[in-house]
Amino acid sequence: MSGLQQPKPTTKVKYMMLAEIYGNVHIGLAFGGAAIGIGLAAAGGVVAISRNPAQFGKIFMVLLLGMAMAEGMAFLAYVLIPKAGL
Repeated sequence: MSGLQQPKPTTKVKYMMLAEIYGNVHIGLAFGGAAIGIGLAAAGGVVAISRNPAQFGKIFMVLLLGMAMAEGMAFLAYVLIPKAGL
């Protein structure tokens, strides 16, 4: 090469990059937890409906409510935590 060297990143740049990485970890964890919660709700709903098919409407309503709450918590983590600076 022609002898040009890349400038070394300062400490401030290193911390900003580290904050950027850790700032997005909470989003992955929140949506991963929501996916697990939705899967568990669906599995429980299938088992409950298979045991008592006559209660399909009530079970399905509670199943959808549980799924919506799990997904809602993930969206709250996606929207609110970055604005809170945590």
